[in-house]
Amino acid sequence: MSQGNRLGELLVREKLISLQQLRQAQEEQKRSGKNLGYALSKLGYVADSEITNFLSQQYRVPAINLDEYELDPEIVRLVPKETCEKHKVIAVQRAGQAIVLAMADPTNLPAMDDIKFLTKYNVDPCVASETAILAAIDRHYNAGPSYEDVMAGFEESEVEFSAEDDEVNIGDLERASEDAPVVKLVNMILLNAIKRGASDIHIEPYEKKFRVRYRIDGVLSEEMSPPLKLKNAISSRIKIMSSLDIAERRLPQDGRIKLKLGKGRDMDYRVSVLPTLWGEKIVMRLLDKSNLQLDMSKLGFDPKPLEDFLWAVHQPWGMTLVTGPTGSGKTTTLYSALSELNQPDINISTAEDPVEYNLHGINQVQQHDEIGLNFAASLRSFLRQDPDVLMVGEIRDFETAEIAIKAALTGHMVLSTLHTNDAPATVSRLLNMGVEPFLITASLNLILAQRLARKICGDCKAEIPKDEKVLLEIGMTAEQIAGARMYKGMGGGCKTCNGSGYKGRVALYEVMRMNDTLREMILQGASTAELKVGAIKTGMSSLRMSGNAKVLAGVTTPAEVLRVTMSD
Repeated sequence: MSQGNRLGELLVREKLISLQQLRQAQEEQKRSGKNLGYALSKLGYVADSEITNFLSQQYRVPAINLDEYELDPEIVRLVPKETCEKHKVIAVQRAGQAIVLAMADPTNLPAMDDIKFLTKYNVDPCVASETAILAAIDRHYNAGPSYEDVMAGFEESEVEFSAEDDEVNIGDLERASEDAPVVKLVNMILLNAIKRGASDIHIEPYEKKFRVRYRIDGVLSEEMSPPLKLKNAISSRIKIMSSLDIAERRLPQDGRIKLKLGKGRDMDYRVSVLPTLWGEKIVMRLLDKSNLQLDMSKLGFDPKPLEDFLWAVHQPWGMTLVTGPTGSGKTTTLYSALSELNQPDINISTAEDPVEYNLHGINQVQQHDEIGLNFAASLRSFLRQDPDVLMVGEIRDFETAEIAIKAALTGHMVLSTLHTNDAPATVSRLLNMGVEPFLITASLNLILAQRLARKICGDCKAEIPKDEKVLLEIGMTAEQIAGARMYKGMGGGCKTCNGSGYKGRVALYEVMRMNDTLREMILQGASTAELKVGAIKTGMSSLRMSGNAKVLAGVTTPAEVLRVTMSD
């Protein structure tokens, strides 16, 4: 019997999960190719830590949390990487003639025999989650060279390219971009961004400086400053990897890099090259499908807004709009809605620019304005394809808005985005495009505005004295302030958050569900401010209110709420 089946039977026997939940987890396991524990955790039936503690009690071996345990690289490398990956184990400690081995399956005797034979050490097992073991293996065996190691490969005698682009020889650029240290440096920039959890990489040349910045949890920070003379070689290397024209240095270019990271994991980088005064600025957006969160209950929705949003997307027809600035998580929210609707009996088509993630069972169309394939043209074509659900990447003009509204009025569910500051302002934006008020009220089901706020780091989180003045500034009531407790990530030497005090992000939502009161106000020509007051009176929580709720829950800080939201 496999360890997964044995674990499933034990969890059912101890009534930690039901038989139906086990079957659903086994189906998820087959679909994802991951282990049973991962499937149970993803479906929310049982946490990784609960499985680890259960196995620890069941087999009477100690449990270890590898996320909180600092491993010695010398001890880790006592066991070859291939053996660790094969048996899902990692060495954590040495005691005399024995090594302590963290194992996903503490009953795996063949694994212990293999490692005893390879290392000549006795094996003392302890149990850890498979997810944590694989992450630790990745951390300790796949670590690339440091910046200093890479830069040591460069010599002062290397060719320094002229600042005048017209004087650069293309042959020199190609040769320099293939130079081993340049290749190592670019690889290190790409891989470090993954390890740091960055969403974007900015590579920026200036007159006397060349810098690389990462956007981590929505905030840019400088990562390194390579020698200025390498700017053309680095940009050429990235353009070659992106299949772009290295001879073209006067016009913007867009491309894509795909890296295979092993264990079936791929990482896409969406590359944008922009000619600036001092060279080509490159911005790369990291697209990691394995980290794409499509479970709405885990996106940060409070119960009432989630109920309203699910009601809107499950209507037989109508339009649901998601608004917010670039990088506020609109795509993730829309993909979550599409994932919720994605069934064999529903035909879903999307028009996107660009297509960020490939979703199984959904017809996704990449836009090409240069050949006339824009949002409006795609929408017209979709309506001849017998659709049930349509998603338009963005409503930018009257033509797209008009076709989307007509589709919503003729029995289709339409999902799209707009760039507005909050939900009520979306109505004014549609009116300014030229859409008639009666069409808005007839087609619109719901408008959702969102922002992303950084979460307090769980490893260095600590309670701090309550600052009533700050809580008053973010709009809390006296009653809320009286019961509030304030928390902050202390940073310092915390490795989890790199001393920032924040790790990860949580979404703040403003969900304006259309009702008779709001429709009447729109027909009467109400202003954005009046619509906002009316929406709050009928149950809407504003972005600032959503942020305050996250502060009261100890998830984020008042400073973050002030950073990403406006006062009501």
